[in-house]
Amino acid sequence: MTALAALARYYDRLAEQGEVPPFGYSLQNIGWCLLIGPDGTPLQCISLMEGEGRKMRPRSLAVPQPVKRTSGIASNFLWDKTSYVLGVTAGEGRRTTQEHEAFKTLHREALAGTRDPGLAALLAFLDRWSPDQFVAPLFPEEMRDANLVFRFAEERGYLHDRPAAKALWARLAAANGAAEAICLVSGEAAPIARLHPAIKGVWGAQSSGASIVSFNLDAFASYGHEQGENAPVGEPAAFAYTTALNRLLAPGSRNRVQIGDASTVFWAEAEDREQALRAEDLFAAALGRPIDEKMEANKIRPVLDAIAKGRPLDKIDPQLAHGVRFYVLGLSPNAARLSVRFWFEDSFGVFLDRLGRHALDLALEPPPRDERPTVSRLLIETAVLRKRENVPSQLAGDFLRAILSGGRYPATLLSTLLMRLRADGSVTALRVAMLKAIVARNRRLDAQDKSRPAKEEPPVSLNLDCNDPGYLLGRLFAVYEQAQYAALGNINASIRDKFFGAASSTPQTVAGVLQRGLIPHLAKVRKERPGQAINIEKEIAAIMERFDPTKNPFPRALPPEQQALFALGYYHQRSRQFAGKPKSADPEANVDANNEEEAA
Repeated sequence: MTALAALARYYDRLAEQGEVPPFGYSLQNIGWCLLIGPDGTPLQCISLMEGEGRKMRPRSLAVPQPVKRTSGIASNFLWDKTSYVLGVTAGEGRRTTQEHEAFKTLHREALAGTRDPGLAALLAFLDRWSPDQFVAPLFPEEMRDANLVFRFAEERGYLHDRPAAKALWARLAAANGAAEAICLVSGEAAPIARLHPAIKGVWGAQSSGASIVSFNLDAFASYGHEQGENAPVGEPAAFAYTTALNRLLAPGSRNRVQIGDASTVFWAEAEDREQALRAEDLFAAALGRPIDEKMEANKIRPVLDAIAKGRPLDKIDPQLAHGVRFYVLGLSPNAARLSVRFWFEDSFGVFLDRLGRHALDLALEPPPRDERPTVSRLLIETAVLRKRENVPSQLAGDFLRAILSGGRYPATLLSTLLMRLRADGSVTALRVAMLKAIVARNRRLDAQDKSRPAKEEPPVSLNLDCNDPGYLLGRLFAVYEQAQYAALGNINASIRDKFFGAASSTPQTVAGVLQRGLIPHLAKVRKERPGQAINIEKEIAAIMERFDPTKNPFPRALPPEQQALFALGYYHQRSRQFAGKPKSADPEANVDANNEEEAA
């Protein structure tokens, strides 16, 4: 199913529950309501702002769908901003007169001959109104440029909600003259939408809204078609998918997360609505949305913990795994259009299993302080100075797509992490976990490709039997650093600060320097703590024995995968100084490890 078709179906379900406006209407932020009498006299301006203090926000009301305007002048029906409705604005108002005339012309033509008292009162108001009547106290200054609706003084509802107004709006919408064709979304004959309603709420896109489907240049058209005729989508379907998407993207929506430049929305489809809502909450929590309610936390956290440990969802909650269809759509800004970064649909169990696979790929001992880091938290480790605004925008969407698809992590993630390690030498647990995850996933997927040689996945904890040259060099570098600390204590700049980047990428260039520095360090430790010196020497010898004797242990350059394993080996060996030593699969190696512990 296409993304537009799935969104249209989602709209139908929301419409059945009364959670979205009907066809031809949309939710808009309305700040004021003008009360008018039967003769069109303005009686009162009613504020529709909600909240307190600086948190005041306009009320969201279902009003006739707005026109799509960029630089042109076009009026909305029965509502608009004050420059159109009243002819007043807070700015210079170079076009205010033309905008007000457009509002009056539209309504005089549409309401001509009406017998409805409310609509007749609006006509009377337009005949008697002039912008110079906009004076306090009846018209507060803060009204300027706000959206405005009307209310007939003799009734409580808004003017656009009157039955006569709804019937008139339906006739106007049906008389737009759109040609009929087979809709690409519904598969049924329908009037084709020339312009699709604007989509708002995508981070970085135009505040007035952007489009997924649009044609604004001749180069995009074909066979003499104009605008939306090039990709025929019926007006009902265009309205449905944009209304559903705007609801998902709305501020405070529980169905969206922001990962870099990718505004990601998701929704579930199930016979049991509570199951669908639970699936949405689980997915949002897995991507990093805070779990506030204590009751919900007790339901969600155990499932997430089980998934992170590798248990499939069908073993935890079979009904949730197979009885829920799940959809994920990622959008990013692209001038006046929106780019679809990714689109996935599958059973909910498949998505959580992929998130669990991601957690297993990240598994590391000793673990990071946050044992279940969010995608956003991981991406901060790729940013300069670890500032969120410095996260590479393209990388964020690609990273999330890899997690949700179960495919390879983006190659730019590996290169970016290695660049950050060389730049600042900060070998954090989260960075190492991501490097290990990249290598693990690549090797696992390579093993499924019979044309590529299978390689063992990198170890979660210190593995004394791992013979990857990068891993061994990382361990060796950590031992050299241990000798330096043992001899000199805490110093301003360790060998990690000076040589980590070169040692992990071009080992041969710094091998001699490191070995020459090791000699005096060991000599000093041997005088003060001979047992520790013996342990360090044994550790170095054990590592050196595992290198391939037919190859130089210090190559001119290490490929990116081995650079990642260098960081992993360094992290494991460094952590060994603060924890008990692991047991090797080799019985003789276990004896040596025990002897080293006794000597220490």
